[in-house]
Amino acid sequence: MAILLDEKTTVLVQGITGREGTARTRTMLDYGTKVLCGVTPGREGSKVWDVPVYNTVKKAIEVHGPIDASVVFVPAPQVKTAVVEAIEADIKFIVIPAERVPLHDSLEMIALARSRGAKLLGPGSLGLISAGKALMGWIGGTEEFAREIFKAGPVGVMSRSGGQTTTVVWSICEKGLGITTALHVGAEPVVGLSFAELLPLFEEDVDTQAVVMFGEIGTVAEEEAAEVVREGRFTKPLVAYIAGRTLPSGMRFSHASAIIERGRGTAESKLKALKDCGALVADKPSEIASLLHKVLRR
Repeated sequence: MAILLDEKTTVLVQGITGREGTARTRTMLDYGTKVLCGVTPGREGSKVWDVPVYNTVKKAIEVHGPIDASVVFVPAPQVKTAVVEAIEADIKFIVIPAERVPLHDSLEMIALARSRGAKLLGPGSLGLISAGKALMGWIGGTEEFAREIFKAGPVGVMSRSGGQTTTVVWSICEKGLGITTALHVGAEPVVGLSFAELLPLFEEDVDTQAVVMFGEIGTVAEEEAAEVVREGRFTKPLVAYIAGRTLPSGMRFSHASAIIERGRGTAESKLKALKDCGALVADKPSEIASLLHKVLRR
């Protein structure tokens, strides 16, 4: 199985007629994603790769019925308008690839989504892929590359680094394992779905036997994930790696969110929390696959 996305998930592409929307729609279709329609204001009646385009999300739903998910390929200043439109149309899962979304826009989108029972992946998310089933966003690059790298198997992957999402999956698959769903939570200071919210979803997925978490210094996302494990809301093996361990306090690392301040979000606090809850912690990324083999006994 998978989490959040599979071959039956119906998808709408907002900004489908733009350069990225057009290119990524082709990749999603080729991989098997069930893209039903797209939205670009003023372009209703046109088609992109034979996918019909509408002026509004509401009109798309009137024609096609309820839609499960949307991926938003619009510039950062327009993201909030597009996401609010999708939420108000009762779309429950929205992927936001755009980076540099204004912070107040992100806060408003996330608050609205939570009040309406919707899930946001991002902003600044590479996207997600459920191996052999469907993908949304930039992840995978091309259909051929996605099929070559993201092999099906028993491991869920969640990462704070877009590039390392692919690298970690490659290392897992190269060692003879594979993945259920891999996703990038986003590179912005504030994002929607967190590690702590994703772990219970992997817990419910019968095909996911273990989860890999690629974390970074800054924020308390990994500590919150450890708390979920301590509370018993995630009981499967968790293998974790924390990047940026050697940087001093106050140093910016990788993403705008990855800043250590006042003892919070340090590598030491994350490592302690993860070890205390029973997670296996890799000292370097190359150890992740070996630890997975250990917990899965393969």
